Order: sequence, then structure tokens, then C-alpha cells
Amino acid sequence: MKNTWVEISCTVPAELTDIVAEYLTNLSGNGVCVENLNIDAFSHSEIPESVTTAVKSYFCATEDSAARLAEIGAFLEGLSQRSPGCVVIPPPELSSVCTEDWSNSWKVNFKPLRVGRRLLIVPSWENVQPRPDDIVLHLDPGMAFGTGGHETTRLCLELLEQIMDNMPTLLTPSVLDLGTGSGILAMAAVQLGAGRVCAVDIDPDAVEVARENLAINGLLEQVECSTTPLDSLSGSFDVILANILAEELVRLAPSLAERLAPGGSLVLSGILAEKEPLVRTGFAHHPLEYVTTLQAGEWVAIHYRKNSRA
Repeated sequence: MKNTWVEISCTVPAELTDIVAEYLTNLSGNGVCVENLNIDAFSHSEIPESVTTAVKSYFCATEDSAARLAEIGAFLEGLSQRSPGCVVIPPPELSSVCTEDWSNSWKVNFKPLRVGRRLLIVPSWENVQPRPDDIVLHLDPGMAFGTGGHETTRLCLELLEQIMDNMPTLLTPSVLDLGTGSGILAMAAVQLGAGRVCAVDIDPDAVEVARENLAINGLLEQVECSTTPLDSLSGSFDVILANILAEELVRLAPSLAERLAPGGSLVLSGILAEKEPLVRTGFAHHPLEYVTTLQAGEWVAIHYRKNSRA
């Protein structure tokens, strides 16, 4: 299904971005797109200041586009006159765009994927013939991150499988999946033999996607899904999986170390290889023993183990 929309783009001084974005949001009744710089950075301090930004809003093509364009142009002109130094703001630009039903069109690139020794990730719309010892995870990531195809998720799955395979026979480990996204790590944890599994994410939409995937796999009753902050979770965990940004991992280091049970394993991912020293330094002062680093492409995942007497 395709719908035709018009895009009205406003190139404005960076300091006026929020004002224009709020105006366009109220006018269109939709969100706006603020054009990002093409950079590779996780820290705000690494992002260079931009002189101008492009704020884009979208309107149904059936509306009077010329009238909308004139209305926005008048707003920008008035904003220019009220700004210190009367900065020059160019007129808005109009273009047509088509929005596809991405939830179907992207599926052509998501195929069954093997990870580690036994994990087989299968799109919910595909049928496969698994091997006798395969652990099959049916997945529809929706708008959440985590198909297993990205290096950060794949590294987490590989380390999780290794950790679970080496667990003491009589231990049924508890697992925390922090930043669960599609819920793929939580599902794998259950299927690999975990007991209590908590899947949390700051994004309510991601939590809903995780619940849907858990339901597809018949695991909904076995995983606690929520937006509960790390510091508000009850109890400790034998395994913690945190696939988020390097700087955020460092910020959360004290809480992660505290929530990890003695002898437990902590898997950190979402880390560019060049950021590994930053993360290693950030966790150096906690009662954690470095075990190993796995790398795939430009990404790494780090495995720590908490001291048994901590």
C-alpha cells in the first residue's frame, strides 16, 4: 500500500530548530524530521555544531499544498524579522514523497539466520525445517531493534549461548535483558534454560513488540516485560545482557555491577571497537573480572564475571 504525501522542508539557523519544529508539529498534526548530520559519534560532545538544520514536515497530498507553503513561508518570514540580527531564512521547499508499507517491503531482506551452535532465528512469516538440536526463535521485530542480523545482537547471542552452556547443572539462572528491543535475547535466554527472565526497555513500543514476539513463541508467561528502570528492579541476576551505547554502559556501570549476582556474567554490547577502551576503563573499578571480548566487523561485545565473594 502506498500513500502520497508532500514534504515541506525548512532550512533554518540551528538555534531556531526547536521553534520551527514545534510550529510544524502543531500545524501538520504529525511529527517532524530534523535532518541529522552524517557522523559516527555516540557522545554529544563529539557532534560538531551545525550552522543550519533542515526541519521537514509532511502533509497529505489532498490538502491545498500551495496554501500550506504560503502559510509556512509567512511564519518563517516573521520569525526572521523577530530574530536578533534579522537572520535570513530561505523560503520553504515543497516536494512529493511516497510512503510504502515498510512492515512488508523490508521483509525481503530478513531471512532465517543461524547464530552460535544451536540458535536459529526465523522470521514469523517463514517456514523452515530445523535440525534436531536447533533452538528456534520466531521473530517479527516490528519497529524495535534486534533481528540477530546486526553484529551487536549476534555477539550477545553467541556469548549468551556459551554462558548458559557452561552453567552448573543444578543452577537455573536468572537473566536480565536490558534494552530488550525485539525481545530476541530474552527469548533465547528462556529457550537456553533460564529461570526468571526480565526484559526491560525505555521505549514502551519496544516492550510491546517484545511481548508480541514472546507470544509468537509461546513464552509470554515466562518473561517479565516492562519499562522499569534498572535501579527499580528487584533482586539480582545471574546473567545480565546490556546491548546499548558505550557511554550509557559506562554510566550504568555501578548499577549493573550491583544487580549482578556473585559469580554472575555480564555481557556488554552495542560498543564500537574503538570504544572498547572507554568501556573497559569505566568498569575497571568494579568487582568484575574481565573474561573476553568478541568482535564482529567494527563492533565488540565484552564478557565480565563478578567476583564470587563480592
